[in-house]
Amino acid sequence: GINKMAGEWYHILYNNVYGIRACALRLTNTYGPRMRVKDARQTFLGIWIKQLIDGQAIQVWGDGRQLRDFTYVDDCVEALLLAAASPSADGQIFNLGSAEIISLRDLAALMVEMYGQGRFEIIPYPADRKPIDIGDYYGDYGLIRDRLGWQPQIMLREGLARSLAYYADPDHQKAYW
Repeated sequence: GINKMAGEWYHILYNNVYGIRACALRLTNTYGPRMRVKDARQTFLGIWIKQLIDGQAIQVWGDGRQLRDFTYVDDCVEALLLAAASPSADGQIFNLGSAEIISLRDLAALMVEMYGQGRFEIIPYPADRKPIDIGDYYGDYGLIRDRLGWQPQIMLREGLARSLAYYADPDHQKAYW
């Protein structure tokens, strides 16, 4: 967290002091085809997709009531391109996010429903992960919507369907598992 914030402010400082165009985009749970799963440190959703497709129970840590939002990769790329092309983005910090906020328990149930098989289990946090749990987190994308006209186009159900279909292909599993 602190490293990301420092990086953002260095970019904003260089924008404001030296005129080097910069802005920062805060990405929330970006997902979709081609996300790296095999050694994922930044995505639990990719790990859940792998668990589901491999016939393992999706492991939901904690009580499952933690709230999150998700940004489909195509929407993320669109936001990055808009920010790069728009001078009104200069010096700004934008949150990406979604109007769809979902608990982790409900997300796991949705994934099982959409895949047509599987299960999930609620388990305690591993001891080494509990101290870094962030609780609820979802972004307010109002600023980027108002300044650049960006808003998510791919809703969660559609994005999950695309992702599950992609990773269900054994050739893609070879590359990403």
